Amino acid sequence: MLALTEITAEPGRVDGRFSRLAEFFPRWREVPLYREALAAGDFSRLPLITKREIRRNFPGNFLRPGQSLDALLADKSVELEHTSGTSDEQTAVLFARGWWNAQEERVLRLNGFIASVLDAHPAARRATLVPPVCNGVACFGNYLTRSERTLGGALYVNQARIPFLLAEDELMRMADEVANWRPQFLDLDPVHGVWFALFCERRGFRFPSVKFILCSYEFVSVVHRKILARVFGVPVVNLYGSTEAGHLLVEDELGEMRGCAENVFYEIVNRDERGIGELVVTTLTNEIMPLLRYRVGDLMQRIGEQYWVHGRCRDALRGRDGRRVTTLEVDRCFEGVSGIAHYQLRQKENGGSDLKYIPDVVVDPADLHRLTARLAALLGLNKGIPAVPVEKLPPQPSGKFRLTGRVES
Repeated sequence: MLALTEITAEPGRVDGRFSRLAEFFPRWREVPLYREALAAGDFSRLPLITKREIRRNFPGNFLRPGQSLDALLADKSVELEHTSGTSDEQTAVLFARGWWNAQEERVLRLNGFIASVLDAHPAARRATLVPPVCNGVACFGNYLTRSERTLGGALYVNQARIPFLLAEDELMRMADEVANWRPQFLDLDPVHGVWFALFCERRGFRFPSVKFILCSYEFVSVVHRKILARVFGVPVVNLYGSTEAGHLLVEDELGEMRGCAENVFYEIVNRDERGIGELVVTTLTNEIMPLLRYRVGDLMQRIGEQYWVHGRCRDALRGRDGRRVTTLEVDRCFEGVSGIAHYQLRQKENGGSDLKYIPDVVVDPADLHRLTARLAALLGLNKGIPAVPVEKLPPQPSGKFRLTGRVES
């Protein structure tokens, strides 16, 4: 039996928010994972679930009576994918064929500019540069042909987990593929995207067909945004989600992160005095594998209708006074600082921290001093933070990169 977890819902909106879910209860009760918990019909008392509950007894914990995974896969009515394993081992995910693209488009259309591009190009092509361990709806190994890396309107361009090790001829191959594909947008992991962008800048490459850039797969830093906008000269849009829950938030044309009520029911639990807490989502359109009160693992803040993504729970640091310091708070210290392509701030057990960064160009010493002073003030440190330029920073086993983290003993 799953343990119950108390939620911190939004005052004055609990009943109305939960009541809209009543129409989903009959179908959710058919899912073995939720059958017993939903018997009382009180959504607010449902336990929170994590990847652990998704993996337990999979796929029997989700399949309805009479359903067989082999039969569903044989008639090609579902897709079976796996998460990249950012903070846990890989987890299997089931969804109806076509579900991923449909819920993605609903979210993207919350941005008016993107909606206009999609209207002008109904079969819009994308070039995707993400960790090749897993690309959301397709997991490719290395050294495949271009045709093997083409899935519908998406061309998966990169074939290496660590972009900083790419040779010039491999980067040239990637640029040639993007130019020949003529995509309407780039779908980027920000670190992979920035390394590719810097190569394109050195060679003077531009892609006239590209109208905007989507950044997803991990936290998008202000240093990443600055380089992508500078090199490609198009809007850079943050798209937030996860393989298991789908697309959850998108940045609109005003730069504000918006949710899609048709796709997802949102909660923020265990909030601190600033309103920052853990994001919990219930997916409303994946009938094969609905996730009820799923703990995403990210810190989130909601102000009015706008969401602020604060980064992974596990990546949060601690101030000297015990305050939680999020990845977003750290990243804000980099605003107005030039010359940094990527970074990682690690906190030691004694509270001291060190900053490693990959230069874009030579960093102005005054900028660097101002940056480390901001970081020290944020963490409540009496002494400065050493900043060391490096040629590369290692990814996690999933292929993703951490901007912040605590050194584990």
